[in-house]
Amino acid sequence: MPFDNGISRALNSPLGRRYYRSLLEQGETNPRAEPELSSEAGEPGPQLTRRDLTALLGASLALAGLTSCGQRPREKILPYVRAPDGVKPGVPVEYATTMTLGGLGTGLIGTVQDGRPIKLDGNPEHPASLGGSGIYEQAALLGLYDPARLTGPVHEGIPSDWHSAAEAIRGCGPRAWFVLPPQSSPLAARLIEQIRLRLPWSRFVHYQPLPRHAVYAAARGTFGRVLETHYRLANARVALALDADFTASMPGSLRMARELGQRRGRNTSGSESRLYVAEAMLSPTGSLADQHLSLQSSRVPQLARAVLQQLDQLGLRGKVRGAAPSASSSTDTRIEAFARAVAGDLARARGEAVVLVGERQPRETHVLAHAINQALGSFGRTLYFAETPLLAPEGGSSLEDLAAAIAASEVDALVILEENPVFSAPPSLRLEHLLPRVPLRIHLTDVENETSRLCQWRLPLSHFLESWGDARALDGTVSYAQPLIGARHESRSSLELLALFAGREEGALELLRALHQSDAQRSEAEWEQRLQAGFAAGSAFPPIDVTLDAEAVSSAVQAVSASTHDDGALEVNFTLGKVHDGRFVNNAWLLELPHPMTKQCWGNAAVLSPATATRLGVESGDVLEIAIQDRKLAVPALILPGHADGALSLDVGYGSAGDGLGHGVGVNAYVLRTGVAEHFSVGARVERTTMRVELALTQEHFRLHGRDYVKSTSLEEYRRAKRVAPEQRSPQRTLLPTVPAAGIQWAMSIDTDICSGCSACVVACQAENNVPVVGKRGVMQSREMHWLRIDRYFEGDVNAPRVVNQPMLCQHCEKAPCEYVCPVNATVHSPDGLNEMVYNRCIGTRFCSNNCPYKVRRFNWFDYSAEPSTPLLQKNPEVTVRERGVMEKCTFCVQRVRRAEQRALAEGRPSAATEVVTACQAACPTQAIQFGSLAAADGPIRRARADGRSYAALHELGTRPRVTYLAKVRNPNPELGE
Repeated sequence: MPFDNGISRALNSPLGRRYYRSLLEQGETNPRAEPELSSEAGEPGPQLTRRDLTALLGASLALAGLTSCGQRPREKILPYVRAPDGVKPGVPVEYATTMTLGGLGTGLIGTVQDGRPIKLDGNPEHPASLGGSGIYEQAALLGLYDPARLTGPVHEGIPSDWHSAAEAIRGCGPRAWFVLPPQSSPLAARLIEQIRLRLPWSRFVHYQPLPRHAVYAAARGTFGRVLETHYRLANARVALALDADFTASMPGSLRMARELGQRRGRNTSGSESRLYVAEAMLSPTGSLADQHLSLQSSRVPQLARAVLQQLDQLGLRGKVRGAAPSASSSTDTRIEAFARAVAGDLARARGEAVVLVGERQPRETHVLAHAINQALGSFGRTLYFAETPLLAPEGGSSLEDLAAAIAASEVDALVILEENPVFSAPPSLRLEHLLPRVPLRIHLTDVENETSRLCQWRLPLSHFLESWGDARALDGTVSYAQPLIGARHESRSSLELLALFAGREEGALELLRALHQSDAQRSEAEWEQRLQAGFAAGSAFPPIDVTLDAEAVSSAVQAVSASTHDDGALEVNFTLGKVHDGRFVNNAWLLELPHPMTKQCWGNAAVLSPATATRLGVESGDVLEIAIQDRKLAVPALILPGHADGALSLDVGYGSAGDGLGHGVGVNAYVLRTGVAEHFSVGARVERTTMRVELALTQEHFRLHGRDYVKSTSLEEYRRAKRVAPEQRSPQRTLLPTVPAAGIQWAMSIDTDICSGCSACVVACQAENNVPVVGKRGVMQSREMHWLRIDRYFEGDVNAPRVVNQPMLCQHCEKAPCEYVCPVNATVHSPDGLNEMVYNRCIGTRFCSNNCPYKVRRFNWFDYSAEPSTPLLQKNPEVTVRERGVMEKCTFCVQRVRRAEQRALAEGRPSAATEVVTACQAACPTQAIQFGSLAAADGPIRRARADGRSYAALHELGTRPRVTYLAKVRNPNPELGE
């Protein structure tokens, strides 16, 4: 039988279904037939033991911690906005704190109930978050309760104590090396200075597996100093993103996502905007693009050079005219056509245009982007430059320096803070062989892993919710972290360990207060005010005027023009995925979260395009052997429409051999890297093996039956018709009596035009509503429990599809099909419009799920919350922890609704139409989700329903859902077409 992976049928079906979620649907095949309702309802087979189930669910539970061996001094923390007279049982209190990732701080608000943190959200006043949050911020809470965390110091495999560890630290030799993550903490800077005074020969390596060195090298070469580029997308009418997932994974992404959402919201009110994205792997930002170009990462510099060339021909080169690229240096026709159209659009929007470059790109691409932005008059308008908050932005000493020093026996002590370089560093450094040669090895870590097993001292790392600390945001704003709970184990923070090496005896709070009060001679009241807000207002770095170096631009142009590219060569991209660089690999919420674009859970895969898959003769699930130089890796394939041809994308961070839930999940992509700063590599050899694996993919779990749940159109069509899908909003004929609704009537509106599919809302819902994880096998059986899912739809050619993201949750139908089939009246309608579930009535018939056309109800197949005796410290006490055998689904965060009603009643006033903020709404960085009352004539829901883009999913069924959507409106360039 000839090879057929379903791709050929899709490629030869241009007139197929308008919207499709995968190649299987476009090719008119679907291997699953409603597996949620299949007969597989029995207990797990013998291959899943009770021990396996307990280990699987461990990280989603809040295990009671061991008490510390000693009592720490009392420390005062300050709640956000209001300070209570005393903690009242059952009453949540909010505290401002800061989460640091990649060295940069993001302001958060932590909700604490009965002395334990139960929820994290963005700080609305903090410039880095503006109230939004991403998947990492939402899921970070779960790490606090991870049962795999180290509980105390370990020396040579034997439990020890911090006193003995401190003695070893005081006796370390003078040639001490420190490997630590990027730092922006002012206190860390002070402690590092003191360590250098005490240990003059000490060296510091600021290490992260996928660094931003190219960003800073380009700034130094172009402007003569290291600077950060700050984009202001609210001012940008036309934006070009070059391999830049700026709404989800770049520094400052929460702020940029918010600004992009605000700008795109003006598209239908007369102020056009347009977003171009060129990238290899389809990203959340790419799904928002009006024009998307699937392009290998190694070819993106050619696109930047081509855009610069087109601007030169349009006369927009300014001070860098001498660096103009040669017109004879051509690229392929796709790049030329795209560059010509983009350059013309950018030129017409001069002063309101911007080009963004991701940190994955080499130095030359960033330099060319600076030249383009200067020619467009973007400096000071759609972007500005400021000092970087990082202490050693270009890394300081490197891992290569460390490896050479160890080989030369020039290292007396090696201290590794938080990072796991044995796992993530290129194998060519041979760190696993070099580390045992260091006399004193100390690793500060949360769980035992590859690096800690080679160290004499394994010291437990405190979670940031247990620690005092500080960090600067991307714009330089000083932000403060205060502990929301006492240390659950005998752990210390990185700052506390640095203080030991600096010879300081004070605690982190004393050091922090002394530093920030003495620097500005501030009073205790001012210090407490800063802690209460979570940051120091007015501490951001001011903009810096820059002068472009034309010679640097000319050199970059020549370097790109001289580069060659083999059209047959395969490229491997190393990308940050749901577990970031591996630091969240034990987080059950993130492991089970479907990837925003591939919808894969519990592992990673080599993502490739349909054309590349056909060329290699593979289909999704086939195991590939990827070789780069002498490095080989076996990894399953996953075909994704819209991926660049000739490239494979592989998420890093998986395949860890450390303790915890992530042990052995996925494969370690780091083993293919040949350089520390390498984000992609060209020249890979790929062969298909005879093995196959089944991937945990969620997108195929429910069939569409030929229906279009989503709607999209072009801006031109929308302005001509003034509305989208009128048939999806007109009243339906019905025999049922119309009962007028009185008072507050809750409803939701979701704008698919600005939904990037980032999935922050999914994790926020999971944290707020005690939604359990079910494991890889459960996901493959279509038993995932997420109350909110994000369906990703493709439209058009599988090689260059358009994307629509649609969050799908319980629609809270006014005429709900689930309600009249329930034999025990467990699913009922409330007077304020909520479709409610009475869990203690439900007997698990699943009739309601069978009758739900949206497939948003979840059946609790097993006791996912494990044994009843297990303390559930992370669980929200306002939400029932469901037992086995009941249906559950979105409740519009009914606990928040009722809490607001009770507060209004106590204050003697009616409930405000917008005072309830659901968990998904609070998390959404683009503000795509709005919640409120239909009774408010000027409220956001009434305004959304009056919008011409408003429609109801499956409106023709007459269910009258309380959730409505705003259709996606694309603004493609007429020169490039749809």
